[in-house]
Amino acid sequence: MQISTTANPTPVDDARLAEILANPGFGQHFTDHMLTVEWTPEDGWHAARIEPYGPLTLDPATAVLHYAQETFEGMKAYRHGDGSIWTFRPEQNAARMVRSSQRLAFPELPVEDFVACVDELVRADQRWVPENSSDQGQGEKSLYLRPFMFASEVFLGVRPAQHVTFMVIASPAGAYFKGGVTPVNLWLSETFTRAGRGGMGAAKTGGNYAASLAAQREAIEKGCDQVVFLDDQEFRYIEELGGMNLFFVHADGHIVTPETGTILEGITRASIIELAGKLGHAVEERKFSIDEWRDGVASGEITEIFACGTAAVVTPVGELRSPQGVTPAPASTDLTMQIREALVGMQFGRAEDTFGWMHRVV
Repeated sequence: MQISTTANPTPVDDARLAEILANPGFGQHFTDHMLTVEWTPEDGWHAARIEPYGPLTLDPATAVLHYAQETFEGMKAYRHGDGSIWTFRPEQNAARMVRSSQRLAFPELPVEDFVACVDELVRADQRWVPENSSDQGQGEKSLYLRPFMFASEVFLGVRPAQHVTFMVIASPAGAYFKGGVTPVNLWLSETFTRAGRGGMGAAKTGGNYAASLAAQREAIEKGCDQVVFLDDQEFRYIEELGGMNLFFVHADGHIVTPETGTILEGITRASIIELAGKLGHAVEERKFSIDEWRDGVASGEITEIFACGTAAVVTPVGELRSPQGVTPAPASTDLTMQIREALVGMQFGRAEDTFGWMHRVV
């Protein structure tokens, strides 16, 4: 794919950029450039370009505004101690976008083109990738990357769009946990489900996140950080959180994670399954019920619970709260933190990448 570049004539100046990178937050500041590629049945993927970051102009009849035909990805670029810049398993994000595209009736952007697009934007805006100090809570800054695809055809008929736009934007991100990793308390939703069999739960599309917001609001009102969803058939089996996958560590060392099909196949989740196996912990993917969670914690059979995702990487799970009461957090976080340190160490170049997961960009 040929990508043209038009440099931003008024980039953020160095002094302001230093202020931003000192305390970037999340999703608040955006880099100097964005990448765009378009698709039509006649021309395929074409007009790939990097240009100054700025607003989009959309006709009120643009299809995505009416039928939510849209997919996205979330990934990060990391600056290592020697100044080089890397991404983590970008081909897996690309492959997942292909699967999401199939579910949303989109054209498929080839994996190699997806990776090339992300790489080119990171190179164009490499000064936005933060450096990391060794101070607690300051060692996990990164450049968050948001590739996304949407139906850009101006048409109100209900059918797959005949004009599609793929874009990549980037935003510096601070450490998810400032001052140390903190367990998340969870609210069990007994009212809402995230997705059903044959639905879009396994696709990374905005509608899935919109469907989680009412339940997430309920969780916050109950003093919790995240919501836990159950299956839509029996309201019995654990699915996932609003934005993370779950793992349950058992007393004999084996780990259970809810099976996919109606939940998102997380890149961090897949990496943990491989990493845990290398550490000597077999991982079982199967249905896991809410009763098994409660009884396992009460009996001591479940020794740790953790959640994972791109933003937090790995975080211990604290209490589970529901109208039926509170299930306390397991006492241990030893394996949780071992897995977290192994992944974060790889991503930031502080530990050897024995899996070949890191992809050098700069």
